[in-house]
Amino acid sequence: MPIHIIHTGEQISPEELLTSHRDPLVLGFIEELRSAGFAEKTLRSKRTIVASFLRWVLHGHVHCIDLGKAHLDAFLGGCRVGRNSRWRHARGILLRFLAFLHQDDRKASPLELCNGSDSSGILARYQDFLLNERGLTKQTVYVYTPLVRTAIARLAELSGSQRPCDWSAETVHAFLLGHSRNRSSEGVRMIAVTLRSLLRFLYLRGETVINLSLGVSRFQKWKLATVPTHLSPEEVEMVLSACDLSTPTGRRDHAVLLLLARLGLRAGEVVALELGDVGWRTGEILVRGKGQQRDHLPLPSDVGEALALYLRLDRGESTSRRAFLRLKAPRAGLTGPAAVGHIVRKVMAHAGVSRSSRGAAHLFRHSLATRMIRHGASISEIAEVLRHRSQTTTGIYAKVAFQALREVARPWPAEGECR
Repeated sequence: MPIHIIHTGEQISPEELLTSHRDPLVLGFIEELRSAGFAEKTLRSKRTIVASFLRWVLHGHVHCIDLGKAHLDAFLGGCRVGRNSRWRHARGILLRFLAFLHQDDRKASPLELCNGSDSSGILARYQDFLLNERGLTKQTVYVYTPLVRTAIARLAELSGSQRPCDWSAETVHAFLLGHSRNRSSEGVRMIAVTLRSLLRFLYLRGETVINLSLGVSRFQKWKLATVPTHLSPEEVEMVLSACDLSTPTGRRDHAVLLLLARLGLRAGEVVALELGDVGWRTGEILVRGKGQQRDHLPLPSDVGEALALYLRLDRGESTSRRAFLRLKAPRAGLTGPAAVGHIVRKVMAHAGVSRSSRGAAHLFRHSLATRMIRHGASISEIAEVLRHRSQTTTGIYAKVAFQALREVARPWPAEGECR
């Protein structure tokens, strides 16, 4: 009796599938990769890996609709993996293939494929809650997603159950203490905020009997407690000049850095920039800010020239409308704010400029505000440029006006004088 695997509604014999480079599933997947910009040489190795995986699936009597991460792990655990350099990235290739298989099967979402557990449904519901009920932007949700995914997986592991109703305050405390070691105060605060929000969501949805968020300690962060880390005007120009404009990477990075330095954009705003957001005739640029805010800013000439140079020479064709794309396939938009931070750190290291602070891309935003206030700009003017909703947020930059502060500061009383 022939063994078969169900994928396109047809039955395929083992003999046919053993030459499965021509299998409809493989061909469809490779065509999708080709449209994403992968090179033909790369596609050959990916085709071999996927065909091998399908042969393994065939002998396991597994339906494609049932495939998940557990099957992938079992396949990669074979002795064949690791003997050839082409298998080095096999896991990422096959995860993408699983997503391709289930893209029309709503019973298996990409999140489930990545995690391989029922708890992944919690993450999907929580993301939907943040986007549709809380009104957060996709970029904001993207920033918090890794922390939420880690919290869900670890809480399920500590409690021995993937059901939130089985989690306890002791489990929450154990997770928080375990993930707070060797982290900065801001890192610990981010974990606490994320965990509290997740547990409150689960309680409101009736997935936990008690409100476990009340057991998460609050980590106080005092406003205006520090002076913003920034770069001097000379250092900013050093970083900008460190980009090699003779290469596609250098031209893209130069355009990204100019948007940060001249307009003070956030990293997520650079990622979200689309082709239609640049008004070449009007000399304006549409910025998609926090909280679904939309602002029009003037487009400086040097920023426009750098952006036009990159778009004309290096961006190439893509189905994505994002202005900045990955340099390697798949030719899609930058993955998130962390990608912009990576660009900044790389160019700063090449320029020999270093700062020990969180948020490399935000350095340019702080630097722009610092330069403005030292040239006499008011807090309201800086708030308008940085698009702050409240001038209280902008008030921290008053601390960097050192010369103005010296003029209003009272002299320190000498010993023996009245105080």
